[in-house]
Amino acid sequence: MIRWLAATMLLVPLLVGASAAAADPACAASGTAGSTGAVAAAGPTVWLAGDSTMANPSATCPVGWGSQFGALFQSGVTVNNRAVAGRSIQTWLYEGNVTSTKGSNGECVLSSTTYSTRWQEMLSGMKSGDYLVVQFGINDGDTNCPRHVGTARYQQLMTMMAQAALARGAHPILLTAVAAITCSGSTAVKNRGFVTQTTAAGSATGSPVIDLQTLSVNRYNSLHFCPNNGDYTTGALGAFFCNDHTHFETYGAQQIAGLVAGALRSQNIPLAAYLK
Repeated sequence: MIRWLAATMLLVPLLVGASAAAADPACAASGTAGSTGAVAAAGPTVWLAGDSTMANPSATCPVGWGSQFGALFQSGVTVNNRAVAGRSIQTWLYEGNVTSTKGSNGECVLSSTTYSTRWQEMLSGMKSGDYLVVQFGINDGDTNCPRHVGTARYQQLMTMMAQAALARGAHPILLTAVAAITCSGSTAVKNRGFVTQTTAAGSATGSPVIDLQTLSVNRYNSLHFCPNNGDYTTGALGAFFCNDHTHFETYGAQQIAGLVAGALRSQNIPLAAYLK
C-alpha cells in the first residue's frame, strides 16, 4: 500500500502539468519541457493588397487569384485578401481622399493623407512573421484622376507599404501586375507598366519581387492563347478568362495563384515553407 501511494504521488504533478498544458493554448503551442514533441504553432497571416485581378469574387466572374491562394497553403496559414476591384495603389491606400484634380506635379491631389480603413486595419492586425503581398499597376496607368498614379509616385507608395510591413516585423513581397492578353501574331506579349518601379521598391527595402507579368505571359504562351482574334469565350481561353482580356474565371485564377506559389519556391522566398 505504501509503495502504491508513493507511485501515485509521483504521477500527480505529471498529470497536473499535462492538464495545465492542455488547458493553456499558449503553453500547448510552445511545448513543455519533457514533452514528447511540441505542438506546431499557428502559421503566419498572408495579407494581400491589390486590384480586381487579385480580389475575392462578388460573382462567378471575375475571380481574383488571391481568392485561390489560401488553398495552396498548409493548415494554420491565414490568407487575408484585402484586394479591391478598380483600385490603383493610391486609391487603395487613400480611398475617397484622392480627388479628380491633378496638381502641378501631374499627380492626383489628396484632400487628406488619412489612410483608408482597409490599410489601417491591415497595419493594426499585422504581426511579426506575417507576409504582405502587394500587386498593383493595372488601374494606375489611367490618365485620369482619381486612379492615375505617376511612376515616381507609384514607386514611393510601394516602397512605403513595404517599409510599413518591415516596421511590424512582417515580410513584404512585391509583384508586378499580372498581364492581360495582348497578341503579336501567335505570341502573347507583355502589356503592363510600373515594372521598373516595382523592382526599385524591392531593392530599396530588400523585398523579393515576383515578376508576375513575365510569368503570366509565359503561361499564356504555353497554353497557346494567341492568336485569339478577340474571342475570349470558347476553348481554353474561355475557361481561363472572363469575356474580356483581363479578368479570370476560377480556373484562370487558380493558374495565376499557382504561378505565384511556384515563384515562392523557385526564388527561395521563406513563405514557400508553408506551401502544401
